[in-house]
Amino acid sequence: MMIAIPLRGRKFTSHFGGAEAFALYTADAARHEVIGRQVVEPPEHGRGVFPTWLRSQGVTVVLAGGMGPRANTILTKHGIEVLLGVQGSDPDTMVGRFLAGTLESGGELCHEHGFHDCGHHDPSTPSACG
Repeated sequence: MMIAIPLRGRKFTSHFGGAEAFALYTADAARHEVIGRQVVEPPEHGRGVFPTWLRSQGVTVVLAGGMGPRANTILTKHGIEVLLGVQGSDPDTMVGRFLAGTLESGGELCHEHGFHDCGHHDPSTPSACG
């Protein structure tokens, strides 16, 4: 299993589309443990770029604060599980909670803005709209 978490400044960002990098965790789901971690920079953001790129990296799960319906649809079509509404700042802790089955989620898709031009996100704070 490979888990992706969007980052800004090496910390979790709830703004999926505004990620500067992604932490990618290789995990042994049966043993509930991380066996590898890397931080990688994605290609330049554009419509559908992050979901397709994450698939090419072998990602099977995305932990996100929120994201638009297009990204969610593409990820889901690629067979990638998406957990929305997650919160935190430390990606390692978030992945540990996910593997332990204690990570809370339950966010909704963002419908409040168009492609990357909403102007109301503060990437340093949680948002229901990623």
